[in-house]
Amino acid sequence: MVINKWDEGAGWHSPTWLRYIGVAALMIYTFCNIPAGNIAKPAETLLAFSGLIAFCLWGKGFRRPVLLLLGAVVAVQLISWWAGLSHHPQWMDSSPRLALLAKLFIFISVAWWLRGSTRNTLLLWGVAATGFLLTTFFLAPSNDENWITGLSGERADFGIRNAQHSAMFFGTLLLGLVAFSKRICQPGSRQGARITLWGMAVIIALAGIVVGQTRAVWIGTIVSLGLGLSVWGGFVVMRRGVRQFLKYLSIFVAVLALLVVVFGVGLGDSLEKRVNKESDVISHVLQGEFSQVSYSSVGLRVNSWIEASKWIAERPLVGWGAEGKKLVMRETARFPDWVRENYGHLHNFFMETWVAYGLLGVLAIGALMIWIGRATWLAWRAGVMPSDMAFFGMIFFVYWMIINQFESYDSFWTGLYIHNIIVGGLVTHYWRWRHEQQRQIED
Repeated sequence: MVINKWDEGAGWHSPTWLRYIGVAALMIYTFCNIPAGNIAKPAETLLAFSGLIAFCLWGKGFRRPVLLLLGAVVAVQLISWWAGLSHHPQWMDSSPRLALLAKLFIFISVAWWLRGSTRNTLLLWGVAATGFLLTTFFLAPSNDENWITGLSGERADFGIRNAQHSAMFFGTLLLGLVAFSKRICQPGSRQGARITLWGMAVIIALAGIVVGQTRAVWIGTIVSLGLGLSVWGGFVVMRRGVRQFLKYLSIFVAVLALLVVVFGVGLGDSLEKRVNKESDVISHVLQGEFSQVSYSSVGLRVNSWIEASKWIAERPLVGWGAEGKKLVMRETARFPDWVRENYGHLHNFFMETWVAYGLLGVLAIGALMIWIGRATWLAWRAGVMPSDMAFFGMIFFVYWMIINQFESYDSFWTGLYIHNIIVGGLVTHYWRWRHEQQRQIED
């Protein structure tokens, strides 16, 4: 049976009927969320509740830390809401909106239904990548948002919210293709076909990053891959010597140079304009001339961050409530009317969290990040998580930290989706290790 194959080697218990529901919801959510949008909402809800219920009932031995973190996030939102009702009731919702941060914990359900399996995790990530690529090639809603538009020099978003979000997906895809390149291209059955498909996917991912014209994704991708190359190079030098590392490095540089030339010839003018467009704004910022910063793409961010810092200073501990980011943009008098009417967030997830939930919110999210990092490290060190998956987790974390400084990905369904399926894949290995430890103690 399919469910038995999925559960092969799994450690923890759940009723068979609930596993059918949970795994089906997980696969539908993963494959359909990007191309289908709101149509996949019921699957997301079913996934979240089925996994959380199962985890609470049968996750003995490893449920306490993450449930404490979830409780802390819920408590922070309740405290901020209650404090806001006392201080500025005219700007507060009639009831607390707990799902805004709680949705970051859907990874609990993803991890539970992955059953601690590396195979299941890689399959899930492959399904996510397939759904995304199908969207970009066949489901873009109009000719103004597809590959033809992008490769002609215009910015393309493929109908996925906006170009920043589609570029984020392409960047994540590229990191995965690099991290798992050895696994995909290793000798064995159909090696030639696997290498060909991998090479095509890498080119598509790079092209998507280019046509998305999102500077934060460019920076995040370059920095995370640079760090990854440094770490990988260190391991190669220690295990195989400098000569072997230089061999691999020369191949990498040659391929990169070829791709740069190809994309540079085809899209050089549009990319140069994109890079140089904000040079005046950046110059004013570096010189401290903030009053001269215009409301361009970068300038809007800088101006909103300056004003947000004033709101944070007024209520640093508990923030302004769930609508804090909108309050900054709507109630700041010096913003032009078109800015106040068209922008409702700060393009920085961590600053939005601080404005909304104060230092308590930032600490809660920071604690979650530390716990995920520690869990990944422990699972890898114990030999439960493969090295290439741990490597992917590391470079994705760097990438995610960088791009969320310039766009609030974790505040939108796109970022929550990527966060939950990737973190779920990492955490499931940690729980598998904890479960195996528990069984050894009991035996």
